[in-house]
Formats: sequence, C-alpha cells, structure tokens
Amino acid sequence: MAPALGFLSTPVSSAEPRSSHNPVIFVHGYNADPGVWGSLKADFRGDGYNDNELFSWGYDTHQSVNEVLAARFQDYLNGVLRQTGAQQVDLVSHSFGSLTSRWYVKFGGGTDTVAHWISLGGPNHGTYTAWACATWDQACRDMSPGSYVQKQLAAGDETPGTVKYATFLSHCDEVINPDNSVALGGATNINAGCLKHNELLGDEGVSRDVRAFLAG
Repeated sequence: MAPALGFLSTPVSSAEPRSSHNPVIFVHGYNADPGVWGSLKADFRGDGYNDNELFSWGYDTHQSVNEVLAARFQDYLNGVLRQTGAQQVDLVSHSFGSLTSRWYVKFGGGTDTVAHWISLGGPNHGTYTAWACATWDQACRDMSPGSYVQKQLAAGDETPGTVKYATFLSHCDEVINPDNSVALGGATNINAGCLKHNELLGDEGVSRDVRAFLAG
C-alpha cells in the first residue's frame, strides 16, 4: 500500500501576501524518503523561501511510473497549487523521481503547471544498474534502458512545452550507467563534477546552480 499523502503543511492564510517564488516540490529517488532534501531545503530557506513554499513528496518507490506514481504525483501537485494559490510550481527531482515527475510533465498536463523541472542524477534514458533488481521490482524495470517508460519519455520532444528543463550529471555517479543517460535534448545539461549519486543532494555547487536556475 502506498503511504498516506499527508503532504501539505499548515494551510496558507488568504490574508498573506502572494510570494514572489513558485512553490518548489522535491521528489526523492528510489528507496529514499523526503528526508534526503534537508540540506537543499535549508539553502532555499537561506534564499528567502519559507516553509509554505517548500514541499517534499513521499511515495512508494516500488510502484509503476506510468500506471501509478504519475497520477498520485499529479494529485499531490494539484494540492500544492490549491494550498498556495500559485499557478505553477518548480520541480526538483533526484534519481528515479525524475521519471515520475517527467512523466507527469509530458503526459499529465504539467507543461501548464510546471515552470522549471530539474533532474539530479536521473536515469532519463535508463541505467544498466537497474537490471540488478528488474526481475522483481517494477520501478527497476522502468529505470532499465529500453523499457516502456523509457521509450515513451524519449519519443518525440524530450522537453515539451515552455517548461525550463535542467539536468545535473556526474561522471563519478556509480548508479547511473552510462553517465550521459541523465542529459536531455532541449535541457540545460550541467556537469556537476566528480560526485557520487547521493552527493548530488548535498553538494554546495549543485545547490547554488539549482537555485540560480530556478531564479532564471
């Protein structure tokens, strides 16, 4: 059973002034949870974001991207829009979370509701390391090169709409193989240097560039 949503913090009062920031939704990766975003969210707060603008989606990472997770993510995102009164959100995803958030953008109407989409070490064209668990785990099958999810996301325009897309890749990433799987046509593809897969979450340079991209 997927975890209960339980996602929204204290509702924003209608008397509060509208923020100049888009709400940011952070989407964690495989076998992770929203706690991985602590460092990056702290940096956003340092830039003037408040807790009513920062959201972390928690979900069961063993589910299907296209059949289950993208629709649940859409419900979550719509809840954020209702709570904040915003017209659009910014998405920051790590690893497997990149596939779920990208499926929503491409096939779930996200080209209208998403202003910026960022992938940190996402298996955007698959990763061969997923073969190790593909026989028993649907998410691993989705992350495998040549899977249905991979083929659909790669078909036509990889970065549709007016959304601003960015990817961060590392040639020292031990999870994403090949390294260039992360990069997308039409995106701003950034070489983050020699970082391990989970180091992308807490690296100061990555944090700085992520926040600068969202400000653009």
